[in-house]
Amino acid sequence: MSTTEAGGRIAIEVTVNGTRHRREVEPRLLLVQLLREDLRLTGTHIGCDTTYCGACTVIVDGEPVKSCTMLAVQADGAEILTVEGLARDGELHPLQRAFSENHGLQCGYCTPGMLMSAHALLARNPDPDRKQIRKGIQGNLCRCTGYHNIIAAIDAAAAAMREGK
Repeated sequence: MSTTEAGGRIAIEVTVNGTRHRREVEPRLLLVQLLREDLRLTGTHIGCDTTYCGACTVIVDGEPVKSCTMLAVQADGAEILTVEGLARDGELHPLQRAFSENHGLQCGYCTPGMLMSAHALLARNPDPDRKQIRKGIQGNLCRCTGYHNIIAAIDAAAAAMREGK
């Protein structure tokens, strides 16, 4: 529950990548700014500021959200997963491995958002076909790869995750 503090700041609490954070924030602070500037989780990229590119996609309470247009106060009480939270105990997540092995990235700017959108897709549907993969990442733009390798990477990650790898 958020409460307004003196000076117009609002107290919020969020859990990011399993760690609880309490902050007093300006009401107009964007979630992407909280993540990048306050919590120093710079894997979430700022691309367009209009929800068009998807570079800022994170998972909020299990759903992919474009954090460049969500206020931090709207995330009060939420569980947030960023790209930094995918790897566990020094091991890359199967999506991260598959993007590397299948050349699903080039410049890397869209990669965090693509990974998070793919993560949400695979949480809902562990065995998507290529058409479902394309639909699952349709809110994310890549200007380098033409998507072929990204789709192949998500397909490979889904298979690896189903096999427990």
